[in-house]
Order: sequence, then C-alpha cells, then structure tokens
Amino acid sequence: MAGIDNAGLQSAGVDEPTPARGVSNTANAGDTAGNGDNSGAARTPDRLSAVSDAIAALTVTDATREATVAQLNADEESSQLLDDGKHTLPFITRLYGGLVMVLGVCAIPLIIYELTYSIRQILDGKVTIDALALPFILSCVEVVVLIADAACMAVFGIQLLRSRRRHAARWAYALMPLTLAHGMLSLALEGFGTNLLGPFIQMTILVALSVTLDPALLQERQLQWHLKRMDDHAAYDKAVQENMLGRDQSGKGYISLDYFNIFWLFVVGCVVGLIIETIYHFALVHEYQDRAGLLWGPFSPIYGCGAVILTVCLNRLWRKNAVLIFFASAVIGGAFEFFVSWFMEAAFGITAWDYTGQWLSIGGRTSGKYMVFWGLLGLAWIKFVLPYLLRLINRIPWKIRYSLTAVCTVLMLVDIVMTLMALDCWYSRVSGVPQNAPVTQFFAEHFDDAYMQHRFQTMTIDPSKSGRIA
Repeated sequence: MAGIDNAGLQSAGVDEPTPARGVSNTANAGDTAGNGDNSGAARTPDRLSAVSDAIAALTVTDATREATVAQLNADEESSQLLDDGKHTLPFITRLYGGLVMVLGVCAIPLIIYELTYSIRQILDGKVTIDALALPFILSCVEVVVLIADAACMAVFGIQLLRSRRRHAARWAYALMPLTLAHGMLSLALEGFGTNLLGPFIQMTILVALSVTLDPALLQERQLQWHLKRMDDHAAYDKAVQENMLGRDQSGKGYISLDYFNIFWLFVVGCVVGLIIETIYHFALVHEYQDRAGLLWGPFSPIYGCGAVILTVCLNRLWRKNAVLIFFASAVIGGAFEFFVSWFMEAAFGITAWDYTGQWLSIGGRTSGKYMVFWGLLGLAWIKFVLPYLLRLINRIPWKIRYSLTAVCTVLMLVDIVMTLMALDCWYSRVSGVPQNAPVTQFFAEHFDDAYMQHRFQTMTIDPSKSGRIA
C-alpha cells in the first residue's frame, strides 16, 4: 500500500515522505534490547512503520491535490495573472482587436451621417415614409442596435489590444446578443441572403474568442491538465464533484455563463421543451402533432432559447424565494413568447400560435395561462433541473469535452441555417416570387410547400403580415 502511494506521489511530483521519528526510534529500541527471540518484537515496529508511511503518503497526496485544486480555482487571482502584461494575447488576436477598434470608432459617425441624411430627405419631402409602418420601426431599431454594436466593438478592440482577457471575454459576451439582434433585424427587413454574412462572421469570431479568452474556461482546462498528471483517478473525480466545473466561481450566481454551458443548456432545452409540448398537446386533443422547429432533429429552438434566457436572467436568483422565481419566470417567459410570435410574423409572415380570447391574452401572442406555465417551468428549471443538468454536463469526458461541443455546434448551426433558408424560400413561393436561382430551385425541389407544411404543422404564412422592405 505504501509502495503504491509513494509511486503516486512520485508521479505527482511530490517527494517520498520520511518515516515518523517516533516509530523509527521504537523500532531501533526493540532491535537493541532484544537478546533472545525478538522476531515478534521486530515485526511489530516494522508493521507500525509501514502503516505510518502509508498514512503519511496518503495525507501528503490528498493535501497536494487539494492545494492544486484550490490554487487553480482562485478565480480572481488567476484572472489578474491572465490580465497582466506577462500573458499577452497572440499578435493575430491583438491585430484583430486593432481592426475592430478602428471599425467601431469609424462606424459610429458614418451611421450618424446616414441617419442625418435620411432625416433631411424625409423633411425635404424627397422620401415618403409611414412612421407607423413595421419596416420603418424595424429600421429605426436597427440603427440603434448598430450604434450600440459599434460602440461595444470599439471597447472590445481596446481590451484585446491591451491583452485584458477577462474584460475582453465580458465584452465578447455582451456583443453576442447585439450581433444576434442585428442579424434578426436584417433577416426581418431583407430576408435570408448576403446581408446576414456580416453578423454570421462576427458571431463566429466572438464565440471563438470567448472560448479562448474566458478565464473560467481557461481554469477548467488548467485543472484538467494538472489533475490528469496525477494517477489517482478517485481524487480527480472527487475534485470535479466538489468544485463542480461550470459553477459560478464568484458565488453571485449558480452556473458559469460561458459558451460551453450555454450551448448545452440550449440543446437540452430544445429537446425537453419539444417533448413536454408534444405530450401536452397529445393529452389535450388526443392527437399527435409534429411540434419541431427545425428541419432535422427533435429540436424546438423556442424552448432552447427560453431555457438560456431563463438561466441568464435568473442565475443570481437561484437561492431566492420560490414565489419570486415563479413570477419572474412568468414575466420573462411571457415577454419572450410575445417577442418570438412577433418576430416570426415580421420576418416570414408566420403565425405559429394564436391565444386570442384566452385569459389575459396579449394580442394573441401570449396569455395568462401560458405565463403560468412559463412560471412553473422556470421554477422547476432553476431549482431542480439545472443542478442535475450541470452534473450531467460534467460527465462529458475531458478528452472530447470541447471537440464534441464544437462538432455539435457546427451541426446545430447547419440545421438552423438550412431551416431559415427553407422558411425564406417558402415565404417567397407563397408571395409569388419567381424561383429562378439555383438555391431557390433546390429548396423548391427538396423542401416544397407540402413538405414544409407537414414538418411545421402549427405554422401558416401570410406575406401581408411581414415587415419586409418591398
């Protein structure tokens, strides 16, 4: 036993412990005083010495590993070390930061100039607009989003130039929803096309940088690297369970809001939400209906996005009273459901549900009944599901942890992009737009109106309700 533990210490880079002085002196005294048959007296000190060596080895090993885990989990100290001048970012990253800063600084006056020019055109009577029309409202919102995005990009670029990893990661996470909003507004105004290329490239770069810059993810990789060098797998599993990789190390929230966790929350939310909705509909009308929201797979992105939004908004409330979490979830879920219904109608003229006439119905887009459901789902999600889900995520082996996430991200992205293109072509066909391009012909052949109506059984399209620019 002592030999095994000493080997484990050597593999961990810890010197073999020396025997305890008290045991050694006892053994020597027994050897010196023994004149006759003292073999039994000699064996007893030897056994005590071996047991002492084993206990000392185990004690040093556990202490060393605990010290390693404690040191690697010192979030604030590690973040400061990563942010100092000794850990500068690669040149290509800082070069990108410089370009982003310049683009952000230059974009703001250009957007303001374009806005001023448009206002003058309207005031001079050269352009006629309807201030209450949906395209005009969406255009105004897009201008605000572009200005906010440009300002954040400038600050983000400065943080990259200064090699401030922690601050750069925070600004990357702040830019993601702005980039997503820009893409959604562009989709609603112009449809699916090259107009989405810019937001897509920007989102891809932000995700890649957030994964490499985020100190929490770096600490997880460092923890894995150090513990991998130790041969005691039981100590490794214990360290993982005690430290719960993915937990918010600051203590302000429950889960760390990094890309790795958010992606798997989205995936699980898509699947679980689809299952719940399918069972609920079947129990209500005794009829099976395909409630999926993507072309392929058992995914409902509405519930996936809802799970992410509830987690982000309620992450710091996980210790709070259940009543507070319920009402917060009801309001957040109702607002999210209203927005999704509005966006689908504005972008594609799609109506996926209509709650008109129900209790506390708001434009038919949400109602009191479903806000109660959102409240119950949010409460169950934060209090019960999230802890078990985090443990499940931690069971993903380290060897494939990030590679599996990257592959699944690409597959999910392909599914989402193909779904958006199919919906856009479906909208064009219903609108009477000629399908002459090779892409539109491909979708007309493989994803025609009958296929789309069968796949998305809850959706109906009315182009007159959309907010696209003619």
